[in-house]
Amino acid sequence: MNPTWLITALLWLSMAGLVFAVAKRAAYWRVGRAAAPGSFGAFGFTKLFSIPKRYFVDLHHVVARDPYIAKTHVATAGGAIGALALVFINYGLAIYSPWLDKLIFLAALAMLVGVVFVWRRRHAKNVPARLSKGPWNTLPWVLGSFALGLVLFMLVPTGAMSGGFAVLCALLIGVGAFAMTFGAAKGGPMKHAIAGLLHLAFHPRQERFAATREGWTGNGTATPPTALKLPDIEQQEYGVAKPVEFRWNQLLSFDACVQCGKCEAACPAFASGQPLNPKKLIQDLVVGMAGGTDAAYAGSPTPGITVGQHSGTPNGPIVSGLIEAQTLWSCTTCRACVQECPMLIEHVDAIVDMRRNQTLVHGTVPGKGPEVLANLRETGTMGGYDKAARYDWSVDLNAPIAQPGKPVDVLLVAGEGAFDMRYQRTLRALVKVLNKAGVSYAVLGGQETDTGDVARRLGDEATFQRMAKQMMGTLSGLSFRRIVSADPHVMHSLRNEYRALGTRYEVLHHTTFLAELAASGKIAPKAVEALRDKRTTYHDPCYLGRYNGETEAPRKLLKTIGIKVVEMERNGMRGRCCGGGGGAPLTDIPGKQRIPDIRIADAKAVGAEVVAVACPNCTAMLEGVVGPRPEVLDVAELVAASLE
Repeated sequence: MNPTWLITALLWLSMAGLVFAVAKRAAYWRVGRAAAPGSFGAFGFTKLFSIPKRYFVDLHHVVARDPYIAKTHVATAGGAIGALALVFINYGLAIYSPWLDKLIFLAALAMLVGVVFVWRRRHAKNVPARLSKGPWNTLPWVLGSFALGLVLFMLVPTGAMSGGFAVLCALLIGVGAFAMTFGAAKGGPMKHAIAGLLHLAFHPRQERFAATREGWTGNGTATPPTALKLPDIEQQEYGVAKPVEFRWNQLLSFDACVQCGKCEAACPAFASGQPLNPKKLIQDLVVGMAGGTDAAYAGSPTPGITVGQHSGTPNGPIVSGLIEAQTLWSCTTCRACVQECPMLIEHVDAIVDMRRNQTLVHGTVPGKGPEVLANLRETGTMGGYDKAARYDWSVDLNAPIAQPGKPVDVLLVAGEGAFDMRYQRTLRALVKVLNKAGVSYAVLGGQETDTGDVARRLGDEATFQRMAKQMMGTLSGLSFRRIVSADPHVMHSLRNEYRALGTRYEVLHHTTFLAELAASGKIAPKAVEALRDKRTTYHDPCYLGRYNGETEAPRKLLKTIGIKVVEMERNGMRGRCCGGGGGAPLTDIPGKQRIPDIRIADAKAVGAEVVAVACPNCTAMLEGVVGPRPEVLDVAELVAASLE
């Protein structure tokens, strides 16, 4: 038997298997709707040329957060791609160069070394609980078989190779090649490699690849990669009820999941024992896309929900078929899952899409959600309050009210929390600083209505768009240079979500603005003696950090007033959610413990006596923890104290 002929035959069989695998998986993706208009331009296929950069830079940058896996991934995936490419060149093109054989040997050897480390990770004593098992535990063996067969084949000169040895090598290579092609077509672990590469090209959020690596800062003109997509309500785009109602490139993204469980480990709802596991949710959507049951799922289950009791079809209902409604309503939309995902999957977009259908079509928002949505429609406030009372707290501070024809530098938008007495302390501190700095500013007063953020997170897109247009109309009659808000949710809506409706405002968080005032010398904060000896930590609001990339301004301010921040284990872009976003406090899905209790435990673990915050939702959630806990103070309160 001619060894050269054997390896050539294996190559073309593998190529046929790869084509079959792509065609088989693509048949599942194609059941979805067309991609969003303008996603790919006139020549969408040209996005394929973007794969190398996105794979080796954008994706690997996320993988590199875990150095062990990053090096393993480079060796295994890089070795496999290199070996396959070189085999195609040398044998597919009938070059048969001994020098290329040596390069194939080195690439296959690198892959084999990487596979050893994959095996070690999955068979160590402290193997992470987040990793799926089952077929994923056999993956190192099949990849190792492929790499070993190729190494041995290239190690022995063709003239000295016996027929039996050549067949052995072919069998080893064939086992791995089958798993990577025909096995992937049937939904095996290696489908993530096929879907993952195509997902990078046809990603539902192309704007993610124009953003900075650690998060969008809002200073550029690129579309923000965290704003929800704007559905066309007039065209009856009422969310997703069935797998076929997702866009095809969303279905493709679900197939790219590598089941590493990093989303699961980062999810605050999963940690609290609420019925949400983002990894399981994505796998359930894959089941629905292809048809079948979740019985083969081999990862951590959704808390409180037994594996094997759900099934679905592409045209079948998602809720109560594949996924329980309470799973969708457990999400805080904090994007921790998205931030950690090495395959860049957009879990939150999918969840909000499904919520929209539950809200707009079925009207099944749980808890206090329906009451709040009704209040927004009727009064323009979440609590059904008189809008004129929103700024009662500012009367004695001489805060000017914005008037048409009276330009100001800064328009202060307080947000819904302004009706809450605790948040009023933060707002009063902020206004005192503005007065002391001589800032030209005004507040909206009775003209201010809700931005619609909570309505949008709860899936009521119609109410969001109505509220947004009302606010835009109010702002259009005023003259200001930029907007400042102490509420990251308000800031995010005005800065990012409203862009799709045709407006663009310069919006700053109050910590960013105060840091500017301090840097320019307009305020001169001094060390607060009462806090000098207290251990202080800073809690990053999700909508300020992950959604808008602002993690440094609050820390700079605290440093300016003599506070050395003691960081919690989860901080910055990877901070743990307080549990107050996404309407979660309204839907109030029960778990084994409360998310803010977990966050306060993080603060206690570093011995913090004070938790500095920068969001009214975070303040309310963390102060709601029962029992002994650190004092919770907004950064604005600390800065105001430093000026007294």
